[in-house]
Amino acid sequence: MSNKSIESLEYISDQLNRYLASIIFLFGITGNIMSCLVLSQRRLRSNPCALLFLISSFIGLISILVGLPTRILAGWHVDPTATINWICKTRAFIIFSTRTMSIWLITLATIDRWLISSIDIHRRQMSNLKNVKRAIFITVILSILSYIHMFPCYEANITNAPLKCYEYTVRCLLVTDLIYVIFSIMIPLILMIIFGLLTISYVHRTHTHVARASNALRIIDHNRHVNQNSKKTDHHLLRMLLLQIFSLIVLCIPQVIQKLYITFKPFDSGSKLEDAIKTFLYNIDILLAFMASAMPFYIYVLAGGSVIKKAFMDLIRLIQRKIAC
Repeated sequence: MSNKSIESLEYISDQLNRYLASIIFLFGITGNIMSCLVLSQRRLRSNPCALLFLISSFIGLISILVGLPTRILAGWHVDPTATINWICKTRAFIIFSTRTMSIWLITLATIDRWLISSIDIHRRQMSNLKNVKRAIFITVILSILSYIHMFPCYEANITNAPLKCYEYTVRCLLVTDLIYVIFSIMIPLILMIIFGLLTISYVHRTHTHVARASNALRIIDHNRHVNQNSKKTDHHLLRMLLLQIFSLIVLCIPQVIQKLYITFKPFDSGSKLEDAIKTFLYNIDILLAFMASAMPFYIYVLAGGSVIKKAFMDLIRLIQRKIAC
């Protein structure tokens, strides 16, 4: 009975890697390319928050292009990362570093929305392209440095692990998992929740204090004039951001729990069936994490209102004109 259960879990994992991973790959590539094209339009990329979304989508595209093809191949038992060291190390480094960059860029976007919604003029002045570009550069460098240790730590042909390409020492496993759980997931998500709630609080107070509404609106506008288009863009960007935060929490937390569980209760500490269940759940968590990288464009279309839809239609018209020429 135990052997049949193990075989069933392995079979389901293979099917998920073959077909669900392929679907995530197609939707993720399409969505992130569309996000990059839409958000790179001049009237959007001049907005600090939209610029962060743009860079996050580009990095998410890299993560999907590098990470998901090997998951698909794993469903057919021809995953090169399982047997070739340099591919194993490079893929692991790119996946972890790009995922960290992407989630921190969304965190920065949350902080930017908090700054721009503040009634404090000094905070609002901190929301500008110069500061955002500096923050992007620092985020990329720190993310790379955080996972540079994966080159000596990761090895192919590992047994007693959820994947054949995995850390080969307990010390490496502990370092990578703690960095990933704390630095790449928990701290950014906590900051997103805190600054997201603060932003909602600012917006709520702006709308409820009717007597001070005109003054608040005047302050929020950098030019001290009410700009309806800018306000609409900021409103839709906030909605996009909040929905993306929710999706990140739902899709990333399961992998955090699973990695911590494997770290403190490693393979061979229980029965073969328990190890098979760990591997099965780990594979599902990996696909959920890739789903988080694939969803942004569809979130933007769903929550972006007329701002994103208009930018998308402008892009379609531009492509049609170029084809006609």
